[in-house]
Amino acid sequence: MNAPFLLPEEDTAAEAIEAIRDELEVFDDWMERYQYIIEMGRKLPPFPPEWCNDEHRVPGCQSQVWLEAREEGGKLYFAGLSDAAIVCGLVALLLRVYSGRTCEEIMATDPHFLRDLGLVQALSTNRGNGVEAMARAIRSAAASLKV
Repeated sequence: MNAPFLLPEEDTAAEAIEAIRDELEVFDDWMERYQYIIEMGRKLPPFPPEWCNDEHRVPGCQSQVWLEAREEGGKLYFAGLSDAAIVCGLVALLLRVYSGRTCEEIMATDPHFLRDLGLVQALSTNRGNGVEAMARAIRSAAASLKV
């Protein structure tokens, strides 16, 4: 699977969540964590402009967010983009956890980790709802492919 789909850095979703937790704990406050998350978003593979449409748009996000999923070799890979820098970083964070995983692993990885990491609480209500909507869209894609 090639760009624009994100390839996993860690072997499992649980390892990705733990790595993200460790990386965020390096920073003393949420402003520094936000900056780190924004940098994650800037490193996403380029998202094809033709996918920036209603078919790929994630409902429930204050900012515009687009996702695309492709299955290959029994794993689901995701590409994503947002028109807001912090949200693009949140897309990158979610894709790091979920992209390149089996549908079963995606479904078994509850997005509650977003609350455990303090992300949902640290964001505005609308952004928190949006990141949860992105996680639902990813899990919904996995559920629709799971046989």
